Amino acid sequence: MGAIEDVYEDLDAEEVTLEEFREAVEAKVEQMGGLADDETAAMLIAHELEDKEVNGISDISPGMQEVKFIAKVTAIGEIRTFERDGDDPDGKVANVEVADETGQVRLSFWDEKADAAENELEVGQVLRVKGRPKEGYNGIEVNVDEVEVDEDAEVDVEILDAYRIDDLSLGLSDVNLKGRILDTESIRTFDRDDGSTGKVANMVLGDPTGRIRVTMWDGQADTVEEVDAGMTVEVVDGYVRERDGQLELHVGERGAIEELDEDVTYEPESTPIAEVEIGQTVDIAGVIRSADPKRTFDRDDGSEGQVRNVRVQDDTDDIRVALWGDKADYDLGPGDRAAFADVEIQEGWQDDLEASAGWRSSVTVLDDDADTPSSASAGAGGDDAADAEQATGLDAFGDDGGSEGGSSGASAESSDSTETTSASGGGATASLQEEAVEFTGTVVQAGNPVILDDGEETMSVETDADVHLGQEVTARGTVTDGVLHADDVF
Repeated sequence: MGAIEDVYEDLDAEEVTLEEFREAVEAKVEQMGGLADDETAAMLIAHELEDKEVNGISDISPGMQEVKFIAKVTAIGEIRTFERDGDDPDGKVANVEVADETGQVRLSFWDEKADAAENELEVGQVLRVKGRPKEGYNGIEVNVDEVEVDEDAEVDVEILDAYRIDDLSLGLSDVNLKGRILDTESIRTFDRDDGSTGKVANMVLGDPTGRIRVTMWDGQADTVEEVDAGMTVEVVDGYVRERDGQLELHVGERGAIEELDEDVTYEPESTPIAEVEIGQTVDIAGVIRSADPKRTFDRDDGSEGQVRNVRVQDDTDDIRVALWGDKADYDLGPGDRAAFADVEIQEGWQDDLEASAGWRSSVTVLDDDADTPSSASAGAGGDDAADAEQATGLDAFGDDGGSEGGSSGASAESSDSTETTSASGGGATASLQEEAVEFTGTVVQAGNPVILDDGEETMSVETDADVHLGQEVTARGTVTDGVLHADDVF
């Protein structure tokens, strides 16, 4: 054998015939103007061919000129037409989602290839693909140059008709997912580079496997005004992107969000407040013991921000929660039960810990006929009564998990529970049923309700008495759902 044949024998490129390899070597020799002999040119061609092979979809990047890989078809989109500039005929494109064990990527079939993709490809087929990667709207896409079905190759990828949250991975599209709305945010507008105005809104969905932030664009953003926390919806034709290291499910004009008449459970694992530490991002749940008025402030860029503090207590401790932005408008008051997801624990006023609920956090107002959360270890809880006593988070508040959230969250009514909630540090114990108590503290809020602070615990007091900030008073009366209805203030 000659030098060309020797190099070809060592080359793992079954899709290239020996004759094609010889032609490529001859072209390379001619291209280099005699600076390379047959053996050198053959080695250069072999190197170029091997560089195009990738170990998996996760190795594909937009900077590559051409790639070759094997993947399984997971979804086939409809052909879309578009107008080209000038007198050129209209173009066509079909998108096909493929995946391997390392990830998923979208293939773009243009013009006549689009027809072939629609008519000849099927979900579940394994393809050998050669194409050119680029950065697309939904992540990396590969413009297909050549593709063939490989009936003998196997790719271990499960084809799903519907996803659960823990099934999602970066790059997935055509995602159908059912979930329970945990939180909603208001619509925001923004200016595009072309001068048009866009709209975006967010909600948080939960299912038995976890929760995810959903971003809705333009026409789909209006959906947030038609739904409430606690409802079950299905996201149709969503796609998965990443923001700040976390996955999000996006819904554009091709997608939809549809209300469902069925129940999807969400079972969070909240952290006992006594166990949180600075720097952690955690989920907590408890009863609102006090709620400060909303405050506005000027940001460095001249825009106006807002924040509101509430104090949340479970049966291990209490903590101040700072509600930023739209969350400051949430209808939360003393006695309400709420779950706060993805809050960041920071150092607060007077070296006290504080939980910060920012844009990524979600706030869920819980149902009004449930118990206060247990301090059992995360993950406790089950289907029987014994397990229910150890539940944390939403499970500890009942089966429904929440009524309304966002800016229209509903306040909880009086509970039938007889469980008591003890303040940290040996403060007064207040029953969630009516119980005669006497509470002495300093007035830290003189509005309605009056908030008293004894240094260890805060107490909301319903009273018509004329008090002022900083005054030390004693309130005597009965406590219902954490609120002292004062018969006497002195």
